[in-house]
Amino acid sequence: MIRVLVAEDQAMVLGALCALLDLEDDIEVVARARDGAEALELAERLQPDVVLTDIEMPRMGGLELASTLVGRGLRVIILTTFARPGYLRRALDAGVRGYLLKDAPAEDLARAVRDVRAGRRAIAPELAAEAWCEADPLTDRERQVLRLAGDGLSGAGIAADLGLSEGTVRNYLSEAIGKLGASNRVEAARIARQKGWL
Repeated sequence: MIRVLVAEDQAMVLGALCALLDLEDDIEVVARARDGAEALELAERLQPDVVLTDIEMPRMGGLELASTLVGRGLRVIILTTFARPGYLRRALDAGVRGYLLKDAPAEDLARAVRDVRAGRRAIAPELAAEAWCEADPLTDRERQVLRLAGDGLSGAGIAADLGLSEGTVRNYLSEAIGKLGASNRVEAARIARQKGWL
């Protein structure tokens, strides 16, 4: 029996995913989590064979969750609506074994769980080739600063949140804006989100 933990912040989607997986004779959903922090706690305690997670969730996103779990030897599949090569590339860099889109056929989900449990990869074919076409030019710190700027924080707010000086924040924003060919930080954040780099 393949033991699966499902992390999804939308209750109806969470219920549907669990119901689909429970229809399979060889798959058992051992836990459900409504956010990344809860998923991390449950995964550490239950040690499932596979963790299936969304990307954007409260308290801890799916990519951060995946990176932590992979570092602890667990296998992770991302299931998302975001068909963005940047997200896939970041997921693969984090050690994720599977990346599926929510509009894929239901049978692809069970197949992916089996493949990932067996040590294989399960990647949405329509994204696989695109993921390596355009590299993410942002550093982790530029990404953090740009994400907060895109959320509307001022330079002083970003500096306080990240423990940086305002001058350092301006430098990171300037670098990110330049790398993305944007005219300001709002446009830079929009471009980066659109490409899946934030």
